[in-house]
Amino acid sequence: MSATTAAVVSEQGGAFELAEVQLTPPRPEEVRVRLVATGVCHTDLSVVAGVTPFPLPGVLGHEGVGVVVETGERVTRTWPGDRVLLTFTSCGRCPACRDGHPAYCDDHLSLNLLGGRRADGSATVRRGEAELNAHFFGQSSFSREVLADERGVVVLPADLAEADLPVLAPLGCGVQTGAGAVLNVLRPRPGATLVVAGAGAVGLSAVMAARMTAVSRIIVVDRLPERLELALELGATDVVDTRGRDLGEDVRALTGGRGADHVVETTGVVPVLDELVGALAVGGCCAVVGAPRTGSRGSFDVPRLLPGRTIRGVTLGDSEPETFVPFLVDAYRRGVLPLDRIQRRYRFEDINQAAADAASGKTVKPVLVF
Repeated sequence: MSATTAAVVSEQGGAFELAEVQLTPPRPEEVRVRLVATGVCHTDLSVVAGVTPFPLPGVLGHEGVGVVVETGERVTRTWPGDRVLLTFTSCGRCPACRDGHPAYCDDHLSLNLLGGRRADGSATVRRGEAELNAHFFGQSSFSREVLADERGVVVLPADLAEADLPVLAPLGCGVQTGAGAVLNVLRPRPGATLVVAGAGAVGLSAVMAARMTAVSRIIVVDRLPERLELALELGATDVVDTRGRDLGEDVRALTGGRGADHVVETTGVVPVLDELVGALAVGGCCAVVGAPRTGSRGSFDVPRLLPGRTIRGVTLGDSEPETFVPFLVDAYRRGVLPLDRIQRRYRFEDINQAAADAASGKTVKPVLVF
């Protein structure tokens, strides 16, 4: 076993506590990685809040970036010394995985969220004699070292310095999710109008991605003025402060009554989703990215869907990470995906402050540095 330090959550609503833990030896298809940094995602916070199901006590985190220390005997895509980004895992065998859509893996929930264990039920992390729930998104990156599934490991360019890695951490989930919703799913045509609901890390990533396309208008809606100001700096053409306003009417007014060609809904607030579905143009599509509590129900006028309006659920930007993450890394290095504008760095020891700042909206994307 390999000893390391992890941030453990013991119960819903509890704080992160740093503790010494032990990693089991890598299985043949696993990789041990020394982390340099990890992002803090609202999915992590939603587990602590009891909104997203995951067994506790456990180790969360799913936006790790670091250096490979050890590989299992059947690992072929990476070697010790490689700089790597960690993202979600998948089975690699189901129809979606074989078709290049691993985010829609048949076993996505059990492999990434629900179990806290490997597929065979074994634990990857122990604290003393007790097993901890981990393997969160195939990594549990709130730890100085992690075991990751090979399918969730993306090798980064060899010329990247270790000091440059923290800025890339959010590619593991938040940035990949927002950018992928635009570039992989909606694929807006020239002259289209895109509405992004929520100016958090996912929404602002959608804005930055939209700037790589030929859309004519990018409308961002949120309740925080400072987030709307940042959205304008990152490429939004219009913003809507939703406090005390009719969101659907505002979108229709900004589009001359036609409505939005595309919507990326990241808030997970069902009334916002309902209003934006009602504000779609003929042939428009709403990508549902935000995840409310299980069992949440939306409502829409069915006849309005008949002229080609669609509602589409999207997980992790429908990304194939081995090809999409390097594309995003290149976009960052070329200056067209300014990831540094949406993040603030914290020491790993300050994880509870980072989580509080993310929950309050003070920080768009916290990145913990080890």
